[in-house]
Amino acid sequence: MSVIEFELVRVIEAPIEQVFDRLAGIDGYGDWMPSRGSLLRRTRQTSPGPVGLGTTYLDETSVGDVPGDVAEYLRPTAVVFHWWDATSNGKVKTEGWPGYRLEAIGPRSTRVRHHARMQVYGASRLATPVYRWMARRERTAVIEALQASFARPAASV
Repeated sequence: MSVIEFELVRVIEAPIEQVFDRLAGIDGYGDWMPSRGSLLRRTRQTSPGPVGLGTTYLDETSVGDVPGDVAEYLRPTAVVFHWWDATSNGKVKTEGWPGYRLEAIGPRSTRVRHHARMQVYGASRLATPVYRWMARRERTAVIEALQASFARPAASV
């Protein structure tokens, strides 16, 4: 097994509750996730009810469908997702835990610590350097899209 792990930090100019709701709002990802530079095409919630611990979802990506669930949910400070990619016979090749820790640093500012962890199993370990590059690229695109989604338009002069 190989482990890939890193953290990205951004300050977002929005209240912590709004940032958390955007991150936890699985069915709203299409409104702010990057349309370019990302493997993600669409995410949809697959379990009923409001998002919370155990909620399931499906990521439709350019390399196939990837199921997942919410592994940690503590509004408004933490949400961690868990996804896995398996072979046709059900053997897990890779799994990941993209998570977000939020800290209010003012009434309209939130520090977001985006921790990404991925495990690569079996023969897929040979591709660990490629997975590392892809994961960093993907997670950076997501955190920057989150930040941009709260950017206010410049005031007209």
